[in-house]
Amino acid sequence: MRIAEIPGGAAAVGPFSQAVVANGFVFTAGQIPAITGVDNQPETFEEQVRQTLRNLTAVLEAAGSGLAHVVKVNTYLTDPGQLEEYNRVYAEFFGDAKPARTSVCVSLWGVSLEIECVAVLAEAGQ
Repeated sequence: MRIAEIPGGAAAVGPFSQAVVANGFVFTAGQIPAITGVDNQPETFEEQVRQTLRNLTAVLEAAGSGLAHVVKVNTYLTDPGQLEEYNRVYAEFFGDAKPARTSVCVSLWGVSLEIECVAVLAEAGQ
């Protein structure tokens, strides 16, 4: 088992790792739309989704994986009305790769969404 962190990225806001690599899998912590902290987020929901997916991509790459190797995504939104816009931006990032996904609406602190995933290591293939 090893811990993966984004080089130069924002520090975790609690006692957890950005990602853990174990047995050929990468398990990410929930990523939020913060650029460097909760107080530094894009203004529009669309850009918040993009920033969150960029953060997720950076964590996966630091761990030796990438979006093409994601097998499961958990998405936490704060408003059911966000789903259509979220799906549009999500599809831009994932393209034809369609990992299993769960999307739920929850109450989050200071952010409009959070995304976590499980991926395989790039060298492990699909």
